[in-house]
Amino acid sequence: MSGIHLMTPRVVLKDTRVNGNSHKHKDKHKDREHRHKEHKKDKEKDREKSKHSNSEHKDSEKKHKDKEKTKHKDGSSEKHKDKHKDRDKEKRKEEKIRASGDAKIKKEKENGFSSPPRIKDEPEDDGYFAPPKEDIKPLKRPRDEDDGDYKPKKIKTEDIKKEKKRKLEEEEDGKLKKPKNKDKDKKGAESDNKKKKPKKEEEQKWKWWEEERYPEGIKWKFLEHKGPVFAPPYEPLPEGVKFYYDGKVMKLSPKAEEVATFFAKMLDHEYTTKEIFRKNFFKDWRKEMTNDEKNTITNLSKCDFTQMSQYFKDQSEARKQMSKEEKLKIKEDNEKLLKEYGFCVMDNHRERIANFKIEPPGLFRGRGNHPKMGMLKRRIMPEDIIINCSKDAKVPSPPPGHKWKEVRHDNKVTWLVSWTENIQGSIKYIMLNPSSRIKGEKDWQKYETARRLKKCVDKIRNQYREDWKSKEMKVRQRAVALYFIDKLALRAGNEKEEGETADTVGCCSLRVEHINLHPELDGQEYVVEFDFPGKDSIRYYNKVPVEKRVFKNLQLFMENKQPEDDLFDRLNTGILNKHLQDLMEGLTAKVFRTYNASITLQQQLKELTAPDENVPAKILSYNRANRAVAILCNHQRAPPKTFEKSMMNLQSKIDAKKDQLADARRDLKSAKADAKVMKDAKTKKVVESKKKAVQRLEEQLMKLEVQATDREENKQIALGTSKLNYLDPRITVAWCKKWGVPIEKIYNKTQREKFAWAIDMTDEDYEF
Repeated sequence: MSGIHLMTPRVVLKDTRVNGNSHKHKDKHKDREHRHKEHKKDKEKDREKSKHSNSEHKDSEKKHKDKEKTKHKDGSSEKHKDKHKDRDKEKRKEEKIRASGDAKIKKEKENGFSSPPRIKDEPEDDGYFAPPKEDIKPLKRPRDEDDGDYKPKKIKTEDIKKEKKRKLEEEEDGKLKKPKNKDKDKKGAESDNKKKKPKKEEEQKWKWWEEERYPEGIKWKFLEHKGPVFAPPYEPLPEGVKFYYDGKVMKLSPKAEEVATFFAKMLDHEYTTKEIFRKNFFKDWRKEMTNDEKNTITNLSKCDFTQMSQYFKDQSEARKQMSKEEKLKIKEDNEKLLKEYGFCVMDNHRERIANFKIEPPGLFRGRGNHPKMGMLKRRIMPEDIIINCSKDAKVPSPPPGHKWKEVRHDNKVTWLVSWTENIQGSIKYIMLNPSSRIKGEKDWQKYETARRLKKCVDKIRNQYREDWKSKEMKVRQRAVALYFIDKLALRAGNEKEEGETADTVGCCSLRVEHINLHPELDGQEYVVEFDFPGKDSIRYYNKVPVEKRVFKNLQLFMENKQPEDDLFDRLNTGILNKHLQDLMEGLTAKVFRTYNASITLQQQLKELTAPDENVPAKILSYNRANRAVAILCNHQRAPPKTFEKSMMNLQSKIDAKKDQLADARRDLKSAKADAKVMKDAKTKKVVESKKKAVQRLEEQLMKLEVQATDREENKQIALGTSKLNYLDPRITVAWCKKWGVPIEKIYNKTQREKFAWAIDMTDEDYEF
C-alpha cells in the first residue's frame, strides 16, 4: 500500500502532461523509489514507513488537485480511470528496483540522497539533488516537516524555450540552497556583514605611524581639495514680519534688515542686556543703514525686534517638529556636502577636513567681558580667501562671478584655506581633522617632548631653586614664575593690547592685586592666595602653601607697588620662553603643563585602581584621576542647565532599582524556605536562579550609584579638555589593556579616531 501511495504523484504528472515526457518521469520515479528504499533501512522500518506513506499520500493528493486545477480545467475523468492501472505498473517496476540490491543504494547516495532520519542532521548544501541530465529540473527533496509546504507548481517542462528553462533552473537551484530558517539566515548574514565591516575599515585605515616621517619642515608632498563651503545668502523676512521704531512700522533695507535679525535672534540672551554689547552693535548696525535709516534710527532703545524674534522662535520650533522624511532629506543633503567638500587627498590618502564650512555673519560674543562683544562679523567672500594646495593639484573653483584672493603652494604649513577676520584681525584656518596624520604626528611629538622633560625635570627644579637666591632681580622673578608654572600648571600668559581683548592673565602677567600673602592660614604656613581671571575669563582661585624662600621673594616683588602694577615687572613670556629653550630644546610653559598633567594621571591611576574592582568602579577611579588633572589645570565649567533634572531622573532610577532588589531578596528568602521543606532538585534550581537575579540587580544598582557619584563630582569640572590636550593617550590605553577596561568606556568614537596611533602601538606595560 505504501508503495502505491509513493507512486501516485508520478502517475498524475505523467498523465497530465501532453507530449509524453516519459523519460523525465521515469527518472523521477527512480529518484522517489530510491528515497523509499532508504526508508526501509531505518531501525523503526514499519512505523516510519507508514508515517512517510501517509504524508506522501496527502502530498500526492494535493499535487494531483493542483495539477488538475491548472492543466485540466475541463475536469476530464478518463485519466482517473487509468490511475489504478498505472499504479500496478509502478508497483511492478518498484519490485524490480528492489531486486537491484546494495549497488543501487550506493548509487543513490552518490546522487545526493540519504534516508529521511538523517535529513535533519545534514548540511544545507546536501538538501537538493542535481540530476545528470541538463533538461531535468532539480527537485526539492521531500521531508517530513516540509510535506505541507511542498508546491510542485514550479516544475514546468513543456512548451518552454531552452533559455527560459535554464534561467528557471538557476532560480530553483538558488531557492533550494536556501536554509530552512530564512529569518535566522538573514540575521546570521547581517551579523557576518557587521563583523566583516570593521575588518574592512581597519584594512583601509592609514597607519602613518608605521611609515618613515618626512624631513623636518615638510608637511606633505601632494594636497588637493575642493575649497570651502560659504554661508548661504541672506533670505529677506516675510512681509508679515514687521520691525517697529518708536512704535511705528519701518521697512528696512536688505543689509540693515540682515544685521537687525542677528540682534533679534539673541533678544532673549543675556548678551543683549549688556551695555558694551548694545553699544558696539548699534555702532556697526548704523554702518549698514541707508542715509534715511541713519537719520530715523538714532536710539536702540526705541527699536522693537519682537516680531522678528518670534518669527525665528517659530522657525526653530518648526525644525523640531519636522517629519522623519524631512529630517532624513536634510541629513542626506549634509552627507552629500560632506562627501564632496569634507575630504581632501593628501599624499595619495583620503583625509577628513575638520571645518570646511565658513562661519556665517553674525554678532561677536567673545568670552567674559570682551570689549568687542556685539560687533558685526562681516560675511566672508571668495575674495578674502587664500587657497593652499600642491602645484600639480587641481585648484578648487571659486563661486561663479568671484575669484580667490590668492592661491599658494606651501607644503611647510598644514592649513588648506585661510582668511583674516575683521573683529580682531586674527587669521582663521580650515585645517585637517584631529584624526589626520598631520594632527596625529603633532600630538605624538608633543607627548614625546613632555617625556623628554621627565628626564631632566629634576635638574631644572634644582636650577630654579638656586636662582631664588640670585642677586639679580630679573633672575629671581624668572625662577619664582617658573616654580608657579611647574607646581601649579599655570599658563605663561601673553602680552595683550589694552581694549583689544578681555582682561585675562597668566603667570607672567600677574598683577599685585591678583595675590594675597598669608604667613599663616588654616594651620598652614606661607600661603599664597591666587584670584585672577584665567583663559576664557574663567576664574582661577587657589590657596597654596609655598616654600619660605618663594614667599619672601613675593614680599620683595610687591614692595612699593600699586595693586594694578605687574608682579613680575622684569619678566615677560619672551624672556621666559627663551630661558626654557636654553634648559631643554622644545621646552615651553605648555610642555610643563602637559608633563605635569600626564605624570599626575599616571600616579593617580596607580593609587586609585584596585585590582578586584569591577569595570564600573575602575571607570570611576579613572574619572577621579582625570579630575585631579582637570583641577590642577583649572579646567572648570558652569554646571549644565539640565544637571538638576538629569540627577533627579538618575535618582528615580536608583530608587526603582532598590525596590526591585528588595523584592528579589524577598523572593530569594521565600525560595530558600521552600527548598528546606521540599529538598528536591527543582527548588534548588529556583534558589540558584533567584540568587543570580539578586546579584544582577546589586550590580545594576551599584553601577547607577557610581554614575550618580561621578556626575556630582564632575558637575563643575571639564574632564574633556585635559583628556584631549594634556594627557598622553598611551597612559590611558595601557591602563585599559592592563585592567581589562574596554577602551570605548574611556574614549568615544571621535577620540578613538584621534588617538588611533596610541591605541595601535601601546601595550599594557607603557610608562610615561
